[in-house]
Amino acid sequence: MVAQNCEQRSSTGDAPWASAAFDRGEDIAQARELARSFLGDVQTVHGIPVPGRVLGTVQLVVSELVTNARKYAPGPCLLTLRVENGAVEVSVWDSETAMPSVQAPDATRIGQHGLEIVMAVSRGFSMHREPVGKRITAEVSLGEDPVGDILGRRG
Repeated sequence: MVAQNCEQRSSTGDAPWASAAFDRGEDIAQARELARSFLGDVQTVHGIPVPGRVLGTVQLVVSELVTNARKYAPGPCLLTLRVENGAVEVSVWDSETAMPSVQAPDATRIGQHGLEIVMAVSRGFSMHREPVGKRITAEVSLGEDPVGDILGRRG
């Protein structure tokens, strides 16, 4: 079940954001649903257009980052979504202190493509140690088509 601490802020004066903590046994689908619901509010409450491809891309990024946190870190993780500077910022904190290694693309490797995918569809990506654990953040542009750019086509 989505966290005991689920907060959503929809004040029209501030950058819209939502946050939820997930504990062991949580379904990744709930994290994607939070992203879908949040972006729906961004569009209806704040009047910020959210193209369908952005919705899909943000849900993919949320799924990959929360899956990694659930798989490799003990304890809960915290998902925060924010719209600012023309992008959706997806941030996941977890209690594991070890930073993940981003593997070079390898079509023959089975698995461990999550961060590779996140980096390919994001306009920004960062990893930071926190006083406890780490935070991984990806920014998905609201206006560009990063997948189209990667594949050599414009959307």
